[in-house]
Amino acid sequence: MQPSVNAATTPLRRLALHSTTTCSTAATVYGKCILATYTDVQQDSCKEEFAKFGACLREAVSHTIKTLDLF
Repeated sequence: MQPSVNAATTPLRRLALHSTTTCSTAATVYGKCILATYTDVQQDSCKEEFAKFGACLREAVSHTIKTLDLF
């Protein structure tokens, strides 16, 4: 029998949660960049957008971990 796990306690679930809620604006900007350039892909074409999205995810997930550590 598996132990009960809160939906936001595993790293992958936290990442999924924040990529669709907390970082939705950054994800949308990155996705639009990918859509605009997918037919002419070049290295680093959406580097800035990806960096902002990644930073948002890291901040959101680390904030969640700090909050969970309080309990």
